[in-house]
Amino acid sequence: MTTPYTDSPSQLDPALEKVVAAADAAATAFADTTPRQRASALLAVADALDAHADELVPLAAEETGLGTARLTGELKRTTVQLRLFADVVVDGSYLDVRIDRADDDYVLGVRPDLRRMKVPVGPVLNFAASNFPFAFSVAGGDTASALAAGCPVIVKAHPGHPRLSARTGEIVTAALSAAGMPAGVFAVIEGQDEGVAVLKDPRIRAAAFTGSVRAGRILADIAAGRPQPIPFYGELGSVNPVFVTEQALATRAEDVVRGFVGSVSGSAGQLCTKPGFVFVPEGHGLDDIIAAVVAESNAQLGEQRLLNPNITSGYCGQRDTVLAGEGVRTVVEGSVRVDDQGHGWTTPTVVAIPLSALRAQRRQLLEEAFGPFSVLVEVPAGTSYADVVTEFFTGSLTVTVQAADGEVSDELRSLVRAATDVAGRVIYGGWPTGVAVTHAQQHGGPWPATTNDSSTSVGTAAIDRFLRAVAYQSLPQQLLPPAVRDDNPWSVPQAIDDAGSSRTWGSAANS
Repeated sequence: MTTPYTDSPSQLDPALEKVVAAADAAATAFADTTPRQRASALLAVADALDAHADELVPLAAEETGLGTARLTGELKRTTVQLRLFADVVVDGSYLDVRIDRADDDYVLGVRPDLRRMKVPVGPVLNFAASNFPFAFSVAGGDTASALAAGCPVIVKAHPGHPRLSARTGEIVTAALSAAGMPAGVFAVIEGQDEGVAVLKDPRIRAAAFTGSVRAGRILADIAAGRPQPIPFYGELGSVNPVFVTEQALATRAEDVVRGFVGSVSGSAGQLCTKPGFVFVPEGHGLDDIIAAVVAESNAQLGEQRLLNPNITSGYCGQRDTVLAGEGVRTVVEGSVRVDDQGHGWTTPTVVAIPLSALRAQRRQLLEEAFGPFSVLVEVPAGTSYADVVTEFFTGSLTVTVQAADGEVSDELRSLVRAATDVAGRVIYGGWPTGVAVTHAQQHGGPWPATTNDSSTSVGTAAIDRFLRAVAYQSLPQQLLPPAVRDDNPWSVPQAIDDAGSSRTWGSAANS
């Protein structure tokens, strides 16, 4: 695949040039692999990662401080995701094949034969995340979905787990090669400057990122400012508000608190879906229950290490800002211990603040604290939760509703409608830190949750980010891609509009 315009390519050092040139050279051959060939390659990667679990999990634990049980589950999630995408590729629905047969009787005149499908965009750059060293890193969802789409992938490794990234990259590369995929279809690079240089290179056709709002915005602007702008799919910041009804407090307060504490304390609160703000009625009476449940959690988990010194610094800064806010009441003080290298160990902190005080200080308080920290917002009686959503939030990965069992009301309908306007996922009764890898999952949301609110980075729809549509008009069968040919050798779903159908358009609406 060559660059589609005449601007000079960016100047890369020899090592990076070799990687990008190899990805560019592999793009056409990889795009032309059959669904079963590509699916077999994804399965080979999954099998190889599973086979090296006893090596990879301890390495990840050493570099990130995350527990082995959590990491073992995360590695399984990663390989399950690869296997799911293998099935997606074989099924072929993601190609969205549409065929309009030539029609001399078309109501608007003669219609030519039109055949539309989705094709790979080309080489993709993936910026790996720190908090999921498997599921959102070298072999994570962005890589899996781009490979499934038929795009070569270059991963910019996260500095928080460099040895794990290198080893995972070696395993993935070997598995793809053994499966017969073209050389250059996958590579791992290191370094912030190196990642930016590759992002600017005209041979890169799309990029994905998981990380902070600040870094994501810089990279998104670079992608948009290229001579040929490219899609940039960034997952950035989210505070994931939760709304607890009076009936929920009256009937299941302890259940709500236990779910809340588990969601905040899990993985030291270093999850993009951690509930950062929980809106509760004034006079909620939850302080003692929260303190008791946090004490139980601390007795079981103890101090938990934050991922790296940068995460520690950011967490401490936002925690201090909120604790110093006017009207903030400490429910559970929690702890932070920082060593000489800047690594931090924490226990959960929970505070409460009146809605009016949050409103007055929203600029400094309504930010993500990436760690085991959450804010109870006390809402006066008669205040519409739907209005609160509209007033305080522009975009979030999730909005959660905690109601009583079977509770349904016009207020809840309004809340769900308001949540739909600002969130990628609306949750009833559960907690947002469970992000299932499924067909129907949506892990995205309006800014600042993501840079593209129509996309998802989890679930099978994630493959759409790395595809573009092409229509073929009046081409002979021999020149058409297999997916849109009449003999359909890949056996993919085809939506066919036969000649003469335009005479009946509109009849369905009147039936």
